[in-house]
Amino acid sequence: MAARYVMGVDVGTTSTKAVLYETDGSAYESAYAHYPLIKENPEMAEQDLDEIFSAVLKTIKAVIEKAELGPTDIAGIGFSSAMHSLILMDAEGVPLTRSITWADNRSKKYASMLKHSEVGQRFYEKTGTPLHPMSPLNKILWLKAEKPEVFQAARWFIGIKEYILWRLFGEFIVDYSVASATGLFNIREFRWDEEILEFCGITSQMLPLPVSPGHQLSGLSEEVADLLGLDADTPFIVGGNDGCLANLGMGAIRAGTATITIGTSGAVRMTSEKPYVSPEGRTFSYILDENHYVNGGAVNNGGNIFDWAIKQFLPANIADEDLYDKAMEMIANVAPGADGLVFHPYLNGERAPLWNADVRGNFSGINMLHTKEHFLRSVLEGICLNLKDVLAAVIPMNGEPTKVMASGGFSRSQVWRQILTDVIGMPIEFPETFESSCTGAALITLKSLGLVESVDDAEEMMGASIEHQPNEDSKSVYAAMFPRYQEMSKLLQQFYTEK
Repeated sequence: MAARYVMGVDVGTTSTKAVLYETDGSAYESAYAHYPLIKENPEMAEQDLDEIFSAVLKTIKAVIEKAELGPTDIAGIGFSSAMHSLILMDAEGVPLTRSITWADNRSKKYASMLKHSEVGQRFYEKTGTPLHPMSPLNKILWLKAEKPEVFQAARWFIGIKEYILWRLFGEFIVDYSVASATGLFNIREFRWDEEILEFCGITSQMLPLPVSPGHQLSGLSEEVADLLGLDADTPFIVGGNDGCLANLGMGAIRAGTATITIGTSGAVRMTSEKPYVSPEGRTFSYILDENHYVNGGAVNNGGNIFDWAIKQFLPANIADEDLYDKAMEMIANVAPGADGLVFHPYLNGERAPLWNADVRGNFSGINMLHTKEHFLRSVLEGICLNLKDVLAAVIPMNGEPTKVMASGGFSRSQVWRQILTDVIGMPIEFPETFESSCTGAALITLKSLGLVESVDDAEEMMGASIEHQPNEDSKSVYAAMFPRYQEMSKLLQQFYTEK
């Protein structure tokens, strides 16, 4: 009997997720493995390589065991991963660094210098990657200048997914999608950009070979195949980056659909047939596959900020498993607009729409009547208003959306879903599947295996979704708040000028 399943594996910032799908695209089983970010100082954000690789093996094995599958029941496994990671390795394949993640800000001086130069603007237009410490381009410049002994010893400059595939198959390859988020890849010519590489002091031979997201690898070692419970010849599909695959996984493959994701961080995206970059450098344009680009803006501050707020404003005597529900109950008892309290969620600097690693958060409009409930609600509202500000930056290049979809862990909360809908001011569809990047990886796998004709079929393959309508009174409150929010953002941008 032919294999009935495919798997999507998403290697994220704080967890790896694996989801098993029927070949019609419906989710069947899942597993998760969590790990910490390593922060030895406020600007650092790294991952342990062995920990990430072990999490990938653990989640794949767990799904296979939970579903009670045999070695030949899986037709293929596709990968998604967070963007912008950088790992340096020597000629013997020994890592010289941990995985330096998108959240690492140590290269901000070099990002700022490029951002305010003509050469930097040219690089942005070629690559579609905003000039920010997140990008491997700026991390390489920082390492070259401040850790020359590490830079000089490096033979390979790769990301976390490329490291995992090298550990599994012994090949250094990268999909177009992940490559397009490095700041080193020409998104119109689908190649490493020689001018940028020369500027960094590296060559294309020091980077993984760029391949299509549908590229297949096979030939697991006997040891790994036995550990996972897989046939050694099971195809592994390289896949793409988590942002582009989230759009695909929500079925947002056609122009006119905007997507909003909120996980640890967040993003607003729209799919198109060609890349769009903004004159001010406020948006990204990354490759989904050879025929689709995803344009938008990513924020540093999403669910991580709400987690911070819960710790600050909820009593210490509430059990950890009850904290989230209690916070939502408190928020629901406060009127939209939090009685004039406005929060800007820039606690970790910010990517879109400011692209300023030094900017910091702010509460404004505080008065004597505000309570911890008001502060909690304003935090959720601030996260949503920030995403609306990103959408406002995306629209000029991509057009007004005719449909908005949203996904991520936040969408489990009825309260948060409604606040986002009221802030955006138009109906939002919430797909039943929360793991849209895994779904996108599974769809790329189905296409690679010839089980679907085109990723354009993604919209038809998606399951049911829940549509939220904006509350007209709340919508009016947030529409009046938004210009004030934007004005304060401009003041914060000016106050926290990049060093």
